Amino acid sequence: MNKQERVALAIKEVVSKMMDRVMENVLVNDPFVKEKHHASKPLYAALVPDEIFKGSHFERRFVTPFGSVWEKLAQVVAIEAHGNCVMGHTVDGTVGTESLRRIQEVLNRLEHSVKGKDKLKPDWKTELEYVRQGGGEPIPVSVTCDIFIHSETTNKKYAFELKGPLPNSDQTKVSKEKMFKLLAMNPPQVDYAFYALPYNPYITKDKYTWGFPLRWFNMQKDESVLIGDEFWELIGGKGTYSNFIKEINFLGKEYRERIYREFLQMEPPINFEDNLLK
Repeated sequence: MNKQERVALAIKEVVSKMMDRVMENVLVNDPFVKEKHHASKPLYAALVPDEIFKGSHFERRFVTPFGSVWEKLAQVVAIEAHGNCVMGHTVDGTVGTESLRRIQEVLNRLEHSVKGKDKLKPDWKTELEYVRQGGGEPIPVSVTCDIFIHSETTNKKYAFELKGPLPNSDQTKVSKEKMFKLLAMNPPQVDYAFYALPYNPYITKDKYTWGFPLRWFNMQKDESVLIGDEFWELIGGKGTYSNFIKEINFLGKEYRERIYREFLQMEPPINFEDNLLK
């Protein structure tokens, strides 16, 4: 079995395990019982079809185990390719007082217009250079990364802020601050820090137009931003993204059909495969 076959198998195992746990919960451990729903919420039951609440029942039991699915998938992929990957890893180091001040200055100017100065437009390379040149008295700083890889292949250390495809503004601001601190540490504690989105609903990077992260990063040009295939191929090697899409869609067909038949107790519609990843 070659590396990409092992990566594909690892992806399949993570998603299958999580989905099997969801199915066990909604079918056996905690099924939707319409009589209980009618008794506890008679007004709702009188006004809204049971099927709506049955869907909500499933969603609540799906969201919790899948809350960290991107991180778990990234971890198994990176372990196959780099031999090492940790979720929620804390990096300790020191950052100069002036560099810390400059980090807040840059973030404030991206967020607000300063009297007499134009509001900054994101430019990672220029901003990072400005922050690093600050220096000053060293202050202990700890940063917890979503994903951390110390590659056995390259001996490089990679830190990732890994967010969903459509992150909000506050998440992105926090991620950028953490990345600045990681790369301003002296002596250096990481070689690279990235803001990564594991999937691109806009298909191509040049068409990514979700407004909130655009406030903080030039999503098309900043070298610190990875979207979709760029992220997966960095952590897993060439062909990882296509493997990822293939495995998720294969499993999607299987579980969507099961959910229709076993949970909703209805025949799948003709177009039930239309919402798979592309």
